[in-house]
Amino acid sequence: MILIYTHKVTPRIRYIFKHIFTRTLLIEIDFTSKIEDFVAFNGPKISYTNIPLGNEFFIKSTNLLFEQGVNDVEIDVSKWDDIPCFFFQGQKSTIPFDIFSASFFLITRYEEYLPHIKDQYERFSANQSIAFQNGFLEKPVIDVWAFKLLEKLKERFPEYEYKDRTYQFISTIDVDNAYAFKHKGSIRAIGGFLKDVYQLNFLSAIDRIAVRFNIRKDPYNTFEHLIALKNKYDVRTIFFFLIGDYTSYDTNVSASKNKFRLLIKDMVDYARVGLHPSFYTMNDFEKLKLEKERLEGITNMPIFRSRQHYLRFSLPDTFQKLIDLEIHEDYSMGYASHVGFRASTCTPFYFYDLDFEIQTPLRIFPFALMDTTLNDYMKLTPKQSLGKINDLHNEVKKVKGTFITLFHNESLSDYSRWKGWSRVYESMLKIITSK
Repeated sequence: MILIYTHKVTPRIRYIFKHIFTRTLLIEIDFTSKIEDFVAFNGPKISYTNIPLGNEFFIKSTNLLFEQGVNDVEIDVSKWDDIPCFFFQGQKSTIPFDIFSASFFLITRYEEYLPHIKDQYERFSANQSIAFQNGFLEKPVIDVWAFKLLEKLKERFPEYEYKDRTYQFISTIDVDNAYAFKHKGSIRAIGGFLKDVYQLNFLSAIDRIAVRFNIRKDPYNTFEHLIALKNKYDVRTIFFFLIGDYTSYDTNVSASKNKFRLLIKDMVDYARVGLHPSFYTMNDFEKLKLEKERLEGITNMPIFRSRQHYLRFSLPDTFQKLIDLEIHEDYSMGYASHVGFRASTCTPFYFYDLDFEIQTPLRIFPFALMDTTLNDYMKLTPKQSLGKINDLHNEVKKVKGTFITLFHNESLSDYSRWKGWSRVYESMLKIITSK
C-alpha cells in the first residue's frame, strides 16, 4: 500500500488517484490529510500538495482537484520527455507536471462541459479537443503517463511488490441494419425499389428483388460468419442492437418482426448483447426506457450495456439517464470522425459527474476505432485501414490496456460501399490474436 498525503482529500482526488493507482497500475493506496500520520508512516508514500514536506516523493498540485464545478481552464501543452503533457509544475516536483489534474481533465471530458460548437448531429467534435489540436488523440496518454509514473515509483521504492495488468481485447458490433432488404415492410420495400430505379441504381434494384424472393442471401446477414470468427479467434464479442421505432436516422428492421427477434435471441446464446439506443434518445428518457424494456422483453434478461446510435450523447445528461435506467456499462466514448482515444485512456473507467461531484456506478469502455470512421470519414483503403488498426493496437499493447473496436455487421458484407472490406475484420483479429 502507498500512502497519499494531501492537504484536503476531495472526491476528485479520490476518484483520479484510484483510477491511476488502483485500476491502471494495480497499486493499493490510502489517503491522509494529517502531516503527523504521513511522517510516521514507514512504507512508500507520496505527497500531493503545494510544497513538499521533506524529501519525499512529491507531486506539486494545481487547484483543479480542489475546486468544484466547471471553470475556464488554461491549457498549455508541453513535453515530458517525448510525451505531451500539461499543468507543468517545474523540476521541484518529482513528476514535472500535475499528472492527476491533467488526467482528471481528460478522463472526465471536462472540456465537453465548457462552451463549444456542436457538429451537425449535436455532438462534441474531435477537432475541438485539446488531444486533436495537440496531436495526441491517437495516444492513450493517461495510461502512458501512469506507466512513466510507475517507472519513477520503482526507482524510489524498489522493495515494493508491483503487479502487472494484462492486455485485453473486446470486439463490439453495432447492428444498425440487421438486413439490407429482408424483413422490412412492404411500403419500405417498394419505396426502396422505386428510389433505386429513380437513381438508376439498377444493380441494387435487382439485388433487392433477388433477396426478397429468397434467390440470394441478404448481404447484411453476416451474423453466422461473425460468430464463427468469434469462436475461431476466441474473442470477447458484444452485439449492440438498434430496436428503436423507424426514423430517418433509425432504419433497422422493426422489433415486432419475428425473424429479427429470433436473431437477437440467437445472438444471446453465442455472445453478449447490449442496447443501441436510437438517434433521439440522447435527450429523451422515456424513449430510452421504452427501448431498454423492449430489448429485455426479447432477450428475457436484464440489459446493462449500451452504446448510443451515431455516438450521440451529451454530458452529463445522457449518462445520467443511463444510470437512472440501471445501465452499468456504456461503449459510446469515441468519435465518429476520427480514430483514437476520446478520453485519452484505453482503460475502462467510472463516469465522474461534474454536476454532482461524484463517481457514478456507470463504467465507460472507450473504443479506439470504428469501421465507418476508417472507410467513410478517413477514406482509407482496406489495406491502409489495417495499418491504422495495427498502429492503434500497438499503442494499447504498450500499456497493457483494453483495445476495443467497433464494427458493423454490414461492413463484412462486401456489398455497396463495403466492397473489398469483407476480409478486414478477420485480418484485424489475426493481427490482434497473433501478438
